[in-house]
Amino acid sequence: MDQIPPHELSRLEAVAGDGNSLDELVARRLGGEPLQYIEGTAPFGPLDLLVDERVLVPRPETEGLYEIATKMVRNPEVIVDLCTGSGALALALKRHFPSAAVFATDISEDAIAVAAENQFRNRLDVYLAVGNLFDPLPASLLGFVDLLVVNPPYVSEDEFDRLPEDVRREPKVALVAGRTGIEVIQEIGASVSPWMRPGGVVVCEIGESQGMSAARSFLDLPTVVRQDLSGRDRYIVAVKP
Repeated sequence: MDQIPPHELSRLEAVAGDGNSLDELVARRLGGEPLQYIEGTAPFGPLDLLVDERVLVPRPETEGLYEIATKMVRNPEVIVDLCTGSGALALALKRHFPSAAVFATDISEDAIAVAAENQFRNRLDVYLAVGNLFDPLPASLLGFVDLLVVNPPYVSEDEFDRLPEDVRREPKVALVAGRTGIEVIQEIGASVSPWMRPGGVVVCEIGESQGMSAARSFLDLPTVVRQDLSGRDRYIVAVKP
């Protein structure tokens, strides 16, 4: 157990108190399983979310996206969350803006199933649909989206092989965009403008080396690159004129 940091060991001990063997939990963690999968939940903004091997673990960088979004819009009527995963952004935004209609999509049926569990767990009503990016959204939303958020896959194939083992245990489809890592961001940037209402805000999480290329991907919208708490490029913010 000396290889487990003390703060992680105390969290494993709490899980073991629910009837699990501490030795077994430690072995799972040392084997590369994410700590949050072992615990079964992860905090995100105002919520406590169920997480397992079907979805990414919510990260502080994505909480930063949530914070940017909530500061940039006021009383939005329509919110869209692409690549929703566990439903973290969609559900947190629904909690923050209870009168908004929130729509969330993901290409993974497994991820949408987890998001539905979290919707029930947190007693929040959002529209969940399986499909690639904008494809499953109702056509009636065209031109009426006030806020669009997305934490897309932005890791390249080569980068994936160098990620820590516990990160590589998370769903590859939610991490890897393709050969360059920018492919999904480019697809979003090329398609997002017609969905947005004038004055509508887009906030997209990006990799720390993708600021310039990601900004150029939003073809019809003026963009700004924002940094995370460590000072690294992490977000594209765009507002439709």
